[in-house]
Amino acid sequence: MTQPKNEFKNAQLEDWMRAAQKSAPGGNVDALNWKTPDGIAVKPLYTAEDIAALPYANTLPGFEPFLRGPQATMYAVRPWTIRQYAGFSTAEESNAFYRKALAAGGQGVSVAFDLATHRGYDSDHPRVTGDVGKAGVAIDSVEDMKILFDQIPLDKVSVSMTMNGAVLPVLAGYVVAAEEQGVSQDKLSGTIQNDILKEFMVRNTYIYPPEPSMKIIGDIIEYTAKNMPKFNSISISGYHMQEAGANQALEMAFTLADGKEYVKTAIAKGMDVDDFAGRLSFFWAVGMNFYLEIAKMRAARLLWCRIMKGFDAKNPKSLMLRTHSQTSGWSLTEQDPYNNVVRTTIEAMAAVFGGTQSLHTNSFDEAIALPTEFSSRIARNTQLIIQEETHITNVIDPWAGSYMMESLTQEMADKAWAIIEEVEAMGGMTKAVDSGWAKLKIEAAAAEKQARIDSGKDVIVGVNKYKLAKEDPIDILAIDNVKVRDGQIERLKKIRATRDNAKVQAALDALTASAESGQGNLLDLSIQAIRLRATVGEVSDALEKVFGRHRADTQKVTGVYAAAYDSAEGWDQLKKEINEFADTKGRRPRVMISKLGQDGHDRGAKVVATAFADLGFDVDMGPLFQTPEECARQAIENDVHAVGVSTLAAGHKTLVPAIIAELKKQGADDIIVFVGGVIPRQDYDFLYEAGVKGIYGPGTPIPASAKDVLEQIKKAVG
Repeated sequence: MTQPKNEFKNAQLEDWMRAAQKSAPGGNVDALNWKTPDGIAVKPLYTAEDIAALPYANTLPGFEPFLRGPQATMYAVRPWTIRQYAGFSTAEESNAFYRKALAAGGQGVSVAFDLATHRGYDSDHPRVTGDVGKAGVAIDSVEDMKILFDQIPLDKVSVSMTMNGAVLPVLAGYVVAAEEQGVSQDKLSGTIQNDILKEFMVRNTYIYPPEPSMKIIGDIIEYTAKNMPKFNSISISGYHMQEAGANQALEMAFTLADGKEYVKTAIAKGMDVDDFAGRLSFFWAVGMNFYLEIAKMRAARLLWCRIMKGFDAKNPKSLMLRTHSQTSGWSLTEQDPYNNVVRTTIEAMAAVFGGTQSLHTNSFDEAIALPTEFSSRIARNTQLIIQEETHITNVIDPWAGSYMMESLTQEMADKAWAIIEEVEAMGGMTKAVDSGWAKLKIEAAAAEKQARIDSGKDVIVGVNKYKLAKEDPIDILAIDNVKVRDGQIERLKKIRATRDNAKVQAALDALTASAESGQGNLLDLSIQAIRLRATVGEVSDALEKVFGRHRADTQKVTGVYAAAYDSAEGWDQLKKEINEFADTKGRRPRVMISKLGQDGHDRGAKVVATAFADLGFDVDMGPLFQTPEECARQAIENDVHAVGVSTLAAGHKTLVPAIIAELKKQGADDIIVFVGGVIPRQDYDFLYEAGVKGIYGPGTPIPASAKDVLEQIKKAVG
């Protein structure tokens, strides 16, 4: 059938404006704009005019500036790698999980370590009693590593390890375990995170101060470039920044600025940029802002290409940003948790549309505890279904040419570039981190986001809207921390009894001497020590003698939460009650917000501290990594009414009763204890019986918890 010419009348943008005004609020079409957390106004309608002047709206995948993907054919030839990030208390359990996952369609292994390992402590160290085997696998020596990778062929399976603080002994353990499996270093493929700058900003699983930490990174890049050509020596991570509250533009800008700093460090060691840059990789969080996440990943490739051209990189592999992605852990809700399956699917699709090279999908129960086998299977199958059933993989960068997406990509790039230039003006990312500026930027974004949720402005289904009248309990994976620790201590005793201790000591002394002189390569020396059965803690200690342990300044932002909390209902009344308490008792209610054990995730603690201070409480912040004894002592010295323990990493059953016992022991059982964070409901009764006065799980509006704490304080002081 022949098509008549001009079959349909062409509408003009003015026609649409007139039509839209009729239904827009107050006749104002601009009121339909969505103002993103990054400060970008996303319009309800985009047209060809929006992309007419854009410089990169018609590029090709596999070619500069790689906006449409680092490979020419992308998923049409090879889909992304499906990874499962996991670590289950012991090396034996984790190994069993990896083998099952690989047999069921997983294509790589991603290792989560426990917090004791992250912070360079052996399992028998007195500071880690509540952390061993929690939130990941306990690794004390190469013997644990050998069990972890038993019957997993390390010449064929790529291994990703999330490790930064104790990166030297852990990477060395992997190399030696492979050697003893018969796999040489040049055959190893995978990634070590090794991104210490973001640890100082958000995640806090550092050991040494920034300067020696950067020296370690330089040594690892140098060693792997020479001996492990298939291995990615660093994964520059924005993931933890977004999890800590950063918006997409901040996450992208700070991550790329970190990358720039690492490149400078390697060049300063005398390395040629093209000898190592092709082995740098990145790691993004993918949250629920669907369009922004796709635009972020496209824009990041463009900006990284620009940054690397600034270093005069010639090899195309040096110019292309390759990335692993993980769906957001923060977006998972404890309430109505099966909704998380949907959230993770949407986030996984954004990661795929953004062009990720590998992907981990979170399990729906991770807001409550470590994933079960059942929830891990659903998470893995989410990817398999997208890969195998939808035909999404058949088209390379299907969002290209979209009026909205191309505009948004450019806006994201411009926003992030302005922040990168601001960082550069400060002297680079190490300076921006050292000053505390970068950390405060992220904390302000986190406080603002929480206020928007608590006031109902940002909807979270099942949490602040469409709530269930009654929550059904979910089966969770519980870890017997005492049993795991006892097993690890037994293995440590055996290693120390059967090795040549004089040789081990000589290898550790060589590490200390190298740290002192700056001569030699610290990874090379760590491999030698680990071969002789030195432990993770011993290698860390040998370096700590020279480098020292980093202590962070505890700062909090003020006024941000109050400014963004625009639901006056209850807020002003609560402020009034706090002022009345101050008038009656002669001082304000005083709380100390603390983090116990080795968990450095402090988003929740910082946001609560900010909001409580904005309400009129006197707020003290305990330093990270306190023992119950140290926390109790500070609480007594500061004469607080209440201690709030923020917990994420499953140590609450050990650490919270310990702080209550310590307060009692030190004669201060009038100080009440409340707990907030990731706590399975199954544990509530246990904590109440231990003496906890209030428990505030994920999704609790901060004003509601503040009111309850105030009432408890009133009760306690009479």
